[in-house]
Amino acid sequence: MLNKYTCLEKLHAVRTDEIVVSMMSNAMPWAALSDGPLDFASVDTSMGHGADFALGVAMAQPHRRVIALNGDGSMLMCLGTLVTMAQYRAENFTLIILENGTYEVTGSQPVPGAGTVDYAAIARGAGIENVCSLTNDSEFDAALQQHVSGVGPQVFVWKIEPTDEGIPRPTLPIKERTERLRTALQET
Repeated sequence: MLNKYTCLEKLHAVRTDEIVVSMMSNAMPWAALSDGPLDFASVDTSMGHGADFALGVAMAQPHRRVIALNGDGSMLMCLGTLVTMAQYRAENFTLIILENGTYEVTGSQPVPGAGTVDYAAIARGAGIENVCSLTNDSEFDAALQQHVSGVGPQVFVWKIEPTDEGIPRPTLPIKERTERLRTALQET
């Protein structure tokens, strides 16, 4: 199993100017590493729709890499995103599914199908070709650069240890986060 915080730190270390959309239990750990104009914590809207939002940004900004940090609970709520990813084939889009089998922000209740759902197989079944499931540090390290430079759409499933992140509380209200991202995208 992978450690979520270590993986996020390693991703942050190779990140340059990619847009990162973080969701639910991944939002605050990512914000501790990076909370700039190209970081968007998608925690105030319907759970499960951050990946859709990130895909839309990738389609609107084809010259920029967009990385979505999605939990398995959020992914389960919006599996149709995988089909949409396969249909529109945004080459600049990376979806990371952090799979720990729990809904961390609501008390770590088990996600339905925890331990039996194969998100990588579902992504492949939806028509996404570039899919990788990572379970240990050596696999993760070998695939790390591909997260920011591989041809998308691509999906990485990080098999991570459960944590207890709690309810995300971004430092800026959603209106300000949205305006900050919009302004940053207009400048480039």
